[in-house]
Amino acid sequence: MTVRSWLFVPGDSERKLAKAGDCGADALILDLEDAVAPERRDAARALVREYLQARAAQRAPQLWVRVSPIDSGDCAADLAAVLAARPDGIVQPKPRSAADVSALAAQLDELERRHGIAPGAIRILPIATETPAAMFAIGGYWQCGVRLAGLTWGAEDLSVAIGASGNQEADGAWTAPFQLARSLCLFGAAAAGVAAIDTLFIDYRDTAGLAASCAVGRRDGFSGKLAIHPAQVGVINEGFRPSEAELSRARRVVALFAAHPGAAALSLDGRMVDIPHLRQAEQILARARIGHEPQRA
Repeated sequence: MTVRSWLFVPGDSERKLAKAGDCGADALILDLEDAVAPERRDAARALVREYLQARAAQRAPQLWVRVSPIDSGDCAADLAAVLAARPDGIVQPKPRSAADVSALAAQLDELERRHGIAPGAIRILPIATETPAAMFAIGGYWQCGVRLAGLTWGAEDLSVAIGASGNQEADGAWTAPFQLARSLCLFGAAAAGVAAIDTLFIDYRDTAGLAASCAVGRRDGFSGKLAIHPAQVGVINEGFRPSEAELSRARRVVALFAAHPGAAALSLDGRMVDIPHLRQAEQILARARIGHEPQRA
């Protein structure tokens, strides 16, 4: 996946749904979980289904739906309401382990058959750190198969679950427990061979802080970031775009190895480059291929 910006949109807000598609986000997450009050859930399901149906032929942005947790009574109803409209993927909140992703995948298998959707077309993005138990299971997501599109992480539900009175230092840095959650998400995604998506930056008015957060995220290996406000999208898109200097060097590294087939180590600008440098260069070039057309079922 080469998706930089993932914008949450409340599923029960016609106004916000109507505006979301024009904000430049690579992916919209139509939210049926935390952004929707229980008494509004049925209305939200209907609105999200209509939104997906109205944009069935649209190639971008990607359209994802955050459903309720797999162990809740609402998850099956959420899926039944929206799957026929063929979202690009499902954002799964509060999974405890890869087993919860597999359970969701089994439900998707049945619904895809029922609605004539190509098997495995609908992907899954777990929010992998929202429960304490999940922290001990992040290394297991490699078992989830081809539906797994990436991993992301969240701090707010985890804060409540562990009884934390806060999750950030005065300068905005994550406190130690949440630094651990972030790092485990990054390593779990790398182990599974999927994208790592950084979590929300809560203060949507602080564009400088968001830009700094994006720079740190891209440096550390994240390929994109969640957003809670359309104003954040442009900053995130720019923040996760490789610079021209990075792209230029990456192209030179790839070209150098292409010109010397079978070589494991070469010299570039007086410095040694080897296979890990080649793989890194290939990743940079892949991340530059942004805004690709999603493959709708």
